[in-house]
Amino acid sequence: MSTHTNDPATIERLLRTPGRWAVVGLSDNPARTAYRIASYVQGLGHEIVPVHPKAETVHGATGYASLAEVPGEIDVVDVFVNSDLAGGVVDEAITRGAKAVWLQLGVIDEAAAARAREAGLDVVMDTCPAIEGPRLGLG
Repeated sequence: MSTHTNDPATIERLLRTPGRWAVVGLSDNPARTAYRIASYVQGLGHEIVPVHPKAETVHGATGYASLAEVPGEIDVVDVFVNSDLAGGVVDEAITRGAKAVWLQLGVIDEAAAARAREAGLDVVMDTCPAIEGPRLGLG
């Protein structure tokens, strides 16, 4: 059972406020959900930063092999990895100084969400920008 509840105001602020989104699990494979969602997020006016072991350029954005390698500020870490790997990504986001973590639809890690909240990050879990955005009249 999920104890985390997404705050609608947080979701709206993250989607409406232009920011830098590090998309963990984003590769240049157009068949992957992350590819389509990153394009949607980019279309909302956000800068995307692909984070994937292959460090591929995706949607014109330079990729990095890990969050630690991404230069500059990160506003949102968008997590497109299996739930069993999400905790490590969330911990990296906290260490890296990200302002928020967004765990994608089906990505659930209650303990990691709690750690992120305790560290002062905004947390969105088990939903998708491409679901929430249209609900808010975006994109």
